[in-house]
Amino acid sequence: MVAAQSVGDIAAQGPPANLADASARSRLTPAAITGIVRLAEIWRLTSAETCTLIGDVSERTWFRMKKGAWEGTLSQDTLTRISALIGIFKGLRLLFSEQLADEWVRLPNKGPLYGGRRPLDAMLEGGIPKLLQVRQHIDALRGGL
Repeated sequence: MVAAQSVGDIAAQGPPANLADASARSRLTPAAITGIVRLAEIWRLTSAETCTLIGDVSERTWFRMKKGAWEGTLSQDTLTRISALIGIFKGLRLLFSEQLADEWVRLPNKGPLYGGRRPLDAMLEGGIPKLLQVRQHIDALRGGL
């Protein structure tokens, strides 16, 4: 959770970063990678699931990221995806016990957004729009909307 908090702390420092700016992406990339690596462990995501959730990252690149051997800069799309995922993670941790929060993405959900499927499956299939909808759903459950 510490890694995820560091990404959230960056986001809480002021107005949202301009992810179109290469220097902002370069600055945010290390914390985003640390956060998504930890999130993938907590949610027990496979490499394929993680790569799909974060977008344009190959499994080979993902393995290098996990080892700390990747020195690139994440794209605007990937940073947006990671931001949404970290927001979902933090919201779930605020709503539920740690155990339930960490399992929630794998549990079938009868809500209209999921139609009986696991939120993870909905996010894997729906890309950024679904990631943002899930984030909004969690925020709304917390009373944030």
